[in-house]
Amino acid sequence: LKLVHVVVTTVLTAVSLLQENDGIPIHLKGGTADALLYRTTMALTILGTGYVVYELVKAAFPKK
Repeated sequence: LKLVHVVVTTVLTAVSLLQENDGIPIHLKGGTADALLYRTTMALTILGTGYVVYELVKAAFPKK
């Protein structure tokens, strides 16, 4: 029963933190770890998109 109380308290604390209207986007409210994960994801997405465009251009104009 005590474990349930601890879990409920932890969840309510997290929910109240996420619902604060402080101008920080929801995906960055977790702190440094969220910011690092977000930036890594964006960098990999941009690099992957660039690589796909490069491969498509390379396939569209093959070497003779």
